[in-house]
Amino acid sequence: MTKKVAILMGSGSDRPIMEKAEKTLDRFGVESETRVLSAHKTPDQAVEFAAGAAAAGFGVIIAGAGKAAHLAGVMAAKSLLPVIGVPINASLQGMDALLATVQMPTGIPVATVAVDAADNAALLAVAILAVGDEALTAKLAQHRDELAAKTLAS
Repeated sequence: MTKKVAILMGSGSDRPIMEKAEKTLDRFGVESETRVLSAHKTPDQAVEFAAGAAAAGFGVIIAGAGKAAHLAGVMAAKSLLPVIGVPINASLQGMDALLATVQMPTGIPVATVAVDAADNAALLAVAILAVGDEALTAKLAQHRDELAAKTLAS
């Protein structure tokens, strides 16, 4: 059974971006749960979620946040699951969030996608979950073939 993907966002205003991750995971038949948790406004709940995510059946955490984007880092600090950060363009064209997400200290990595690229975060989560899952690997290969065909057709 494929594990679930947690989709977290620091604010409800991040929902339009993070919905791209939900839709992408749905296309691959990967179950996800979406929550609003803030590294700054709900730190206790964020830490509690991170600490219990693996036991709750999650295999990957996607965390999107803007401005002082520390949500992905908090998840990575408190969970052994792979964490994918989505910097969100809430100010400074997303550069503040990008730097806050990607510049993690040695030993606590966060995989980081481009600003507002929640769909790529979901594809990376699918690739992580596909390790050892032949059916999911086949779906990912089909997706790549479709991308190639679309590009060649244009």
